[in-house]
Amino acid sequence: MEDEQTLQPGDEAVAPARRASPGSECGDEAQRPNPEKKQRCRLDGQETKASTLITSSANDFSDPVYKEIAITNGCINRMSKEELRAKLSEFKLETRGVKDVLKKRLKNYYKKQKLMLKESNCADSYYDYICIIDFEATCEEGNPPEFIHEIIEFPVVLLNTHTLEIEDTFQQYVRPEINTQLSDFCINLTGITQDQVDKADTFPQVLKKVIDWMKLKELGTKYKYSILTDGSWDMSKFLNIQCQLSRLKYPPFAKKWINIRKSYGNFYKVPRSQTKLTIMLEKLGMDYDGRPHSGLDDSKNIARIAVRMLQDGCELRVNEKMHAGQLMKSPGLHIIGETGPSSPLNSVAGPSKGSLEESGRESYLELSRSKWPLQCQEPPLDGEDLLSSESQGV
Repeated sequence: MEDEQTLQPGDEAVAPARRASPGSECGDEAQRPNPEKKQRCRLDGQETKASTLITSSANDFSDPVYKEIAITNGCINRMSKEELRAKLSEFKLETRGVKDVLKKRLKNYYKKQKLMLKESNCADSYYDYICIIDFEATCEEGNPPEFIHEIIEFPVVLLNTHTLEIEDTFQQYVRPEINTQLSDFCINLTGITQDQVDKADTFPQVLKKVIDWMKLKELGTKYKYSILTDGSWDMSKFLNIQCQLSRLKYPPFAKKWINIRKSYGNFYKVPRSQTKLTIMLEKLGMDYDGRPHSGLDDSKNIARIAVRMLQDGCELRVNEKMHAGQLMKSPGLHIIGETGPSSPLNSVAGPSKGSLEESGRESYLELSRSKWPLQCQEPPLDGEDLLSSESQGV
């Protein structure tokens, strides 16, 4: 579910490098340095039509390759949108998107080529997989502050960062236990019917299925992975509140994640107002595919954005985490492979439906006042706790 302000494989993998060996040079029309001299730029020996005032720079780079990259970036900045598309097409790169996105895409392509030539090493695939999760929750029109949101759809899209393909998906509807009847507004918004949630398992049962599915995929054991969300609220609000309502420990696999809105904004240098799902798709030259506010369809479209960013050279990294029930910003948090998911389920029966209904509103108000975490029972672990704080380097 998209947040209102704007289990753990994989961080961003770098797109496969191209074989071309682009060179770039700006040819001065005079030997004498002139800070206001007009210059024409060459990419791969082809002169572009763009020209503008160039100021000389006294900065010197320790390695000549970075100076070459800076010169290339300057040439790209002076290219028209048509020239950018022509050059991207030449390298068989995606040509859709606004001008700023096209410039960023071409710059990253040249940068990776030059660094590859320098180091004769391909860029890393930091994670093997990325799990995209976008919850849908109970809701009412107007979003009244006292309303208790319960997760009613738990989707996971498994993105292989090496192939840049969606390898598998998981989807389960969830039966709410406090507001058991969905509002008409919720049904119309999400497309989830009352019959679907009535026949579904409760959240603890669904969470166990998610963890079993992740274990089956060998996430955290054989493969490195990360969770990725569209905003902060899926984990910090919806999952956090749901675990409190279900009297479960917050699952360790979801304590760190990639907020793609932050990654997108930082990579393409755009304000927060341009990082909503539909706007990100539009700026990248894509249309929404599927039904908006379907958790699974939202997750698939978020995966498409992640793929395009990886192709453009973005290195997706964990940038948010939960600590002591609170959202923590982690702008530079790099985790060398997350460990596998462990079960957060209780060994004893949870509270009855009646006790949930009686305590639900009080618990929710406690959560709303950030009195976290509520008293939860310790879950039994299936063998070793693979997601302990120690193993995650928290």
